[in-house]
Amino acid sequence: MPLSQKRKDLIMDSLVYVILAILTLSMLYPFYYVLILSFNKGTDSLLGGVYLWPRTFSLENYAQFLDDPKWYRAFVVTIVRTLTGAALGVLFTCLVAYGLSHRDLLFRKSYFTIIIFAMYFSGGLIPYYVVLRSVGLLNTFGVYVIPSMLSTFFLLIAISFFQEIPAELKESAHMDGASELVIFYRIILPVSMPLVATMSLFMGVSQWNSWLDSAYFVQSDSLRTLAFRMMEVINKSNAPMDAIAIANSSSAGVTSYSLQVAAMVISIAPIVCVYPFLQRFFIQGIMLGSVKG
Repeated sequence: MPLSQKRKDLIMDSLVYVILAILTLSMLYPFYYVLILSFNKGTDSLLGGVYLWPRTFSLENYAQFLDDPKWYRAFVVTIVRTLTGAALGVLFTCLVAYGLSHRDLLFRKSYFTIIIFAMYFSGGLIPYYVVLRSVGLLNTFGVYVIPSMLSTFFLLIAISFFQEIPAELKESAHMDGASELVIFYRIILPVSMPLVATMSLFMGVSQWNSWLDSAYFVQSDSLRTLAFRMMEVINKSNAPMDAIAIANSSSAGVTSYSLQVAAMVISIAPIVCVYPFLQRFFIQGIMLGSVKG
Protein backbone atom coordinates (compact mmCIF):
# COMPACT_ATOMS: atom_id res chain seq x y z
CA MET A 1 0.00 0.00 0.00
CA PRO A 2 1.44 3.43 -0.92
CA LEU A 3 2.57 5.68 1.89
CA SER A 4 0.08 8.36 0.89
CA GLN A 5 -2.79 5.88 1.15
CA LYS A 6 -1.68 4.82 4.63
CA ARG A 7 -1.55 8.44 5.67
CA LYS A 8 -5.07 9.05 4.38
CA ASP A 9 -6.34 5.98 6.24
CA LEU A 10 -4.63 7.16 9.42
CA ILE A 11 -6.19 10.61 9.08
CA MET A 12 -9.65 9.17 8.45
CA ASP A 13 -9.37 6.73 11.37
CA SER A 14 -8.22 9.53 13.66
CA LEU A 15 -11.11 11.73 12.52
CA VAL A 16 -13.61 8.94 13.14
CA TYR A 17 -12.24 8.30 16.64
CA VAL A 18 -12.35 12.01 17.48
CA ILE A 19 -15.97 12.27 16.33
CA LEU A 20 -16.93 9.14 18.29
CA ALA A 21 -15.18 10.48 21.39
CA ILE A 22 -17.06 13.79 21.12
CA LEU A 23 -20.39 12.00 20.66
CA THR A 24 -19.69 9.67 23.59
CA LEU A 25 -18.74 12.57 25.84
CA SER A 26 -21.82 14.56 24.81
CA MET A 27 -24.06 11.60 25.71
CA LEU A 28 -22.35 10.57 28.95
CA TYR A 29 -21.69 14.00 30.45
CA PRO A 30 -25.38 14.84 31.18
CA PHE A 31 -25.60 11.69 33.31
CA TYR A 32 -22.34 12.54 35.04
CA TYR A 33 -23.51 16.12 35.61
CA VAL A 34 -26.69 14.91 37.30
CA LEU A 35 -24.61 12.55 39.44
CA ILE A 36 -22.23 15.25 40.74
CA LEU A 37 -25.13 17.64 41.38
CA SER A 38 -26.84 14.98 43.48
CA PHE A 39 -23.75 14.86 45.73
CA ASN A 40 -23.40 18.64 45.88
CA LYS A 41 -25.13 20.84 48.44
CA GLY A 42 -28.38 22.03 46.92
CA THR A 43 -28.07 25.70 47.83
CA ASP A 44 -24.47 25.74 46.58
CA SER A 45 -25.58 24.34 43.22
CA LEU A 46 -27.81 27.39 42.74
CA LEU A 47 -24.66 29.51 42.45
CA GLY A 48 -23.54 27.59 39.34
CA GLY A 49 -20.01 26.66 38.37
CA VAL A 50 -20.30 22.95 39.22
CA TYR A 51 -19.04 21.07 36.17
CA LEU A 52 -16.50 18.32 36.93
CA TRP A 53 -16.93 17.34 40.61
CA PRO A 54 -19.02 18.35 43.64
CA ARG A 55 -17.83 21.69 45.00
CA THR A 56 -19.50 21.21 48.38
CA PHE A 57 -19.87 17.48 48.93
CA SER A 58 -23.06 16.59 50.77
CA LEU A 59 -25.37 13.62 51.29
CA GLU A 60 -28.27 15.82 52.40
CA ASN A 61 -30.15 15.28 49.13
CA TYR A 62 -30.16 11.50 49.52
CA ALA A 63 -30.81 11.74 53.26
CA GLN A 64 -33.93 13.83 52.69
CA PHE A 65 -35.02 11.54 49.88
CA LEU A 66 -34.77 8.45 52.07
CA ASP A 67 -36.21 10.14 55.15
CA ASP A 68 -39.29 11.40 53.34
CA PRO A 69 -42.00 8.71 53.62
CA LYS A 70 -43.58 10.00 50.42
CA TRP A 71 -40.48 9.28 48.34
CA TYR A 72 -39.73 5.99 50.08
CA ARG A 73 -43.29 4.75 49.56
CA ALA A 74 -43.19 5.75 45.89
CA PHE A 75 -39.88 3.92 45.46
CA VAL A 76 -41.33 0.72 46.97
CA VAL A 77 -44.48 0.96 44.85
CA THR A 78 -42.39 1.40 41.71
CA ILE A 79 -40.21 -1.62 42.49
CA VAL A 80 -43.22 -3.85 43.17
CA ARG A 81 -44.97 -2.52 40.08
CA THR A 82 -41.94 -3.13 37.86
CA LEU A 83 -41.34 -6.68 39.06
CA THR A 84 -45.00 -7.67 39.03
CA GLY A 85 -45.85 -5.92 35.77
CA ALA A 86 -42.85 -7.29 33.88
CA ALA A 87 -43.39 -10.85 35.17
CA LEU A 88 -47.11 -10.89 34.37
CA GLY A 89 -46.58 -9.17 31.03
CA VAL A 90 -43.94 -11.66 29.89
CA LEU A 91 -45.90 -14.67 31.15
CA PHE A 92 -49.28 -13.70 29.71
CA THR A 93 -47.86 -12.46 26.38
CA CYS A 94 -45.85 -15.66 25.93
CA LEU A 95 -48.85 -17.82 26.78
CA VAL A 96 -51.05 -16.09 24.19
CA ALA A 97 -48.24 -16.12 21.63
CA TYR A 98 -47.64 -19.83 22.15
CA GLY A 99 -51.30 -20.57 21.46
CA LEU A 100 -51.37 -18.38 18.35
CA SER A 101 -48.14 -19.93 17.06
CA HIS A 102 -50.06 -23.15 16.28
CA ARG A 103 -51.07 -22.88 12.64
CA ASP A 104 -54.02 -25.26 13.11
CA LEU A 105 -55.60 -23.11 15.85
CA LEU A 106 -59.32 -22.56 15.31
CA PHE A 107 -60.24 -18.94 14.32
CA ARG A 108 -56.53 -18.05 14.18
CA LYS A 109 -57.00 -15.46 11.43
CA SER A 110 -59.79 -13.77 13.38
CA TYR A 111 -57.55 -13.49 16.43
CA PHE A 112 -54.79 -11.93 14.34
CA THR A 113 -57.25 -9.43 12.86
CA ILE A 114 -58.34 -8.33 16.34
CA ILE A 115 -54.71 -8.04 17.50
CA ILE A 116 -53.61 -5.96 14.50
CA PHE A 117 -56.66 -3.70 14.82
CA ALA A 118 -56.03 -3.18 18.55
CA MET A 119 -52.36 -2.45 17.83
CA TYR A 120 -53.07 0.47 15.50
CA PHE A 121 -56.35 1.87 16.85
CA SER A 122 -57.53 2.84 20.34
CA GLY A 123 -60.65 4.37 21.77
CA GLY A 124 -58.81 7.26 23.42
CA LEU A 125 -58.26 8.34 26.98
CA ILE A 126 -61.88 8.89 28.02
CA PRO A 127 -63.21 5.47 26.84
CA TYR A 128 -60.17 3.86 28.42
CA TYR A 129 -60.95 5.64 31.70
CA VAL A 130 -64.58 4.45 31.52
CA VAL A 131 -63.46 0.85 30.94
CA LEU A 132 -61.09 0.98 33.92
CA ARG A 133 -63.84 2.41 36.10
CA SER A 134 -66.36 -0.23 35.00
CA VAL A 135 -64.00 -3.09 35.93
CA GLY A 136 -63.03 -1.47 39.23
CA LEU A 137 -59.36 -0.79 38.52
CA LEU A 138 -59.35 2.92 39.27
CA ASN A 139 -57.32 3.91 42.32
CA THR A 140 -55.98 0.37 42.76
CA PHE A 141 -52.56 -1.21 42.26
CA GLY A 142 -54.07 -3.40 39.54
CA VAL A 143 -54.38 -0.43 37.18
CA TYR A 144 -50.58 -0.51 36.86
CA VAL A 145 -50.15 -4.16 35.88
CA ILE A 146 -53.41 -5.64 34.54
CA PRO A 147 -53.88 -3.42 31.42
CA SER A 148 -50.25 -4.06 30.40
CA MET A 149 -50.33 -7.83 30.77
CA LEU A 150 -50.61 -8.25 26.99
CA SER A 151 -48.22 -6.41 24.67
CA THR A 152 -49.39 -6.63 21.06
CA PHE A 153 -45.96 -5.62 19.78
CA PHE A 154 -44.09 -8.38 21.62
CA LEU A 155 -46.96 -10.75 20.95
CA LEU A 156 -46.22 -10.72 17.22
CA ILE A 157 -42.49 -11.10 17.86
CA ALA A 158 -43.06 -14.01 20.26
CA ILE A 159 -45.34 -15.77 17.73
CA SER A 160 -42.61 -15.53 15.11
CA PHE A 161 -40.02 -16.82 17.60
CA PHE A 162 -42.11 -19.79 18.74
CA GLN A 163 -42.83 -20.81 15.15
CA GLU A 164 -39.07 -21.15 14.54
CA ILE A 165 -38.67 -23.69 17.37
CA PRO A 166 -38.34 -27.18 15.83
CA ALA A 167 -41.65 -29.02 15.92
CA GLU A 168 -39.84 -32.26 16.80
CA LEU A 169 -39.32 -30.98 20.36
CA LYS A 170 -43.04 -30.63 20.94
CA GLU A 171 -43.88 -33.87 19.13
CA SER A 172 -41.48 -35.89 21.25
CA ALA A 173 -42.93 -34.33 24.41
CA HIS A 174 -46.46 -35.19 23.23
CA MET A 175 -45.39 -38.78 22.69
CA ASP A 176 -44.18 -38.87 26.31
CA GLY A 177 -47.62 -37.72 27.46
CA ALA A 178 -46.80 -34.09 28.29
CA SER A 179 -49.61 -31.55 28.15
CA GLU A 180 -49.39 -28.20 26.36
CA LEU A 181 -48.73 -26.34 29.62
CA VAL A 182 -45.94 -28.75 30.56
CA ILE A 183 -44.41 -28.34 27.11
CA PHE A 184 -44.64 -24.57 27.42
CA TYR A 185 -42.97 -24.39 30.86
CA ARG A 186 -40.46 -27.23 30.48
CA ILE A 187 -39.42 -26.90 26.82
CA ILE A 188 -40.56 -23.68 25.16
CA LEU A 189 -39.59 -21.16 27.85
CA PRO A 190 -36.10 -22.59 28.56
CA VAL A 191 -35.14 -22.32 24.87
CA SER A 192 -36.69 -18.84 24.61
CA MET A 193 -34.46 -17.03 27.10
CA PRO A 194 -33.34 -14.34 24.58
CA LEU A 195 -37.01 -13.53 23.97
CA VAL A 196 -37.90 -13.59 27.68
CA ALA A 197 -34.90 -11.43 28.65
CA THR A 198 -35.62 -8.84 25.96
CA MET A 199 -39.31 -8.64 26.87
CA SER A 200 -38.45 -8.39 30.56
CA LEU A 201 -36.04 -5.54 29.95
CA PHE A 202 -38.37 -3.47 27.79
CA MET A 203 -41.47 -4.12 29.88
CA GLY A 204 -39.58 -3.47 33.11
CA VAL A 205 -38.20 -0.15 31.87
CA SER A 206 -41.66 0.83 30.61
CA GLN A 207 -43.22 0.06 34.00
CA TRP A 208 -40.42 1.84 35.86
CA ASN A 209 -40.73 5.07 33.83
CA SER A 210 -44.52 5.20 33.53
CA TRP A 211 -46.26 8.07 35.32
CA LEU A 212 -49.36 8.90 33.23
CA ASP A 213 -51.46 6.12 34.74
CA SER A 214 -50.48 7.28 38.23
CA ALA A 215 -51.54 10.82 37.34
CA TYR A 216 -54.83 10.00 35.62
CA PHE A 217 -56.14 6.82 37.23
CA VAL A 218 -54.90 6.97 40.84
CA GLN A 219 -55.97 9.36 43.58
CA SER A 220 -54.51 7.60 46.62
CA ASP A 221 -51.26 9.20 47.76
CA SER A 222 -49.93 5.82 48.90
CA LEU A 223 -50.06 4.44 45.32
CA ARG A 224 -48.06 7.19 43.62
CA THR A 225 -45.01 6.03 41.70
CA LEU A 226 -41.47 7.38 41.69
CA ALA A 227 -41.84 8.76 38.18
CA PHE A 228 -44.94 10.68 39.23
CA ARG A 229 -43.13 12.15 42.26
CA MET A 230 -40.31 13.24 40.00
CA MET A 231 -42.77 14.98 37.69
CA GLU A 232 -44.16 16.78 40.74
CA VAL A 233 -40.69 18.00 41.66
CA ILE A 234 -39.99 19.07 38.07
CA ASN A 235 -43.19 21.11 37.96
CA LYS A 236 -42.38 22.73 41.29
CA SER A 237 -38.81 23.49 40.26
CA ASN A 238 -40.04 25.24 37.12
CA ALA A 239 -42.20 27.55 39.19
CA PRO A 240 -40.55 30.77 40.40
CA MET A 241 -39.39 30.72 44.04
CA ASP A 242 -40.23 33.57 46.34
CA ALA A 243 -37.91 34.96 49.00
CA ILE A 244 -39.42 32.89 51.82
CA ALA A 245 -39.00 29.64 49.88
CA ILE A 246 -35.39 30.49 49.08
CA ALA A 247 -34.69 31.26 52.75
CA ASN A 248 -36.26 27.98 53.85
CA SER A 249 -34.30 26.00 51.27
CA SER A 250 -31.08 27.75 52.28
CA SER A 251 -31.52 26.77 55.90
CA ALA A 252 -32.07 23.15 54.93
CA GLY A 253 -29.30 23.02 52.33
CA VAL A 254 -31.60 21.09 49.98
CA THR A 255 -33.54 22.56 47.08
CA SER A 256 -36.28 21.08 44.96
CA TYR A 257 -33.85 20.69 42.06
CA SER A 258 -31.18 18.97 44.16
CA LEU A 259 -33.84 16.58 45.46
CA GLN A 260 -34.92 16.00 41.88
CA VAL A 261 -31.44 15.04 40.66
CA ALA A 262 -31.02 12.70 43.65
CA ALA A 263 -34.30 11.03 42.68
CA MET A 264 -33.03 10.75 39.09
CA VAL A 265 -29.88 8.94 40.20
CA ILE A 266 -31.84 6.57 42.43
CA SER A 267 -34.36 5.86 39.68
CA ILE A 268 -31.68 5.17 37.07
CA ALA A 269 -29.45 3.03 39.30
CA PRO A 270 -31.60 -0.16 39.31
CA ILE A 271 -31.88 -0.20 35.51
CA VAL A 272 -28.14 0.34 35.13
CA CYS A 273 -27.44 -2.50 37.57
CA VAL A 274 -29.82 -4.95 35.89
CA TYR A 275 -28.82 -4.28 32.28
CA PRO A 276 -25.34 -5.98 32.40
CA PHE A 277 -26.96 -9.27 33.43
CA LEU A 278 -29.39 -9.12 30.49
CA GLN A 279 -26.94 -7.76 27.91
CA ARG A 280 -25.92 -11.14 26.49
CA PHE A 281 -29.58 -11.97 25.85
CA PHE A 282 -30.44 -8.46 24.73
CA ILE A 283 -28.06 -8.53 21.71
CA GLN A 284 -29.76 -11.69 20.49
CA GLY A 285 -33.23 -10.48 21.40
CA ILE A 286 -33.13 -7.28 19.34
CA MET A 287 -32.98 -9.45 16.21
CA LEU A 288 -36.08 -11.42 17.15
CA GLY A 289 -38.74 -11.50 14.51
CA SER A 290 -36.36 -10.51 11.72
CA VAL A 291 -36.76 -12.14 8.36
CA LYS A 292 -34.28 -14.94 7.84
CA GLY A 293 -33.09 -16.03 4.46
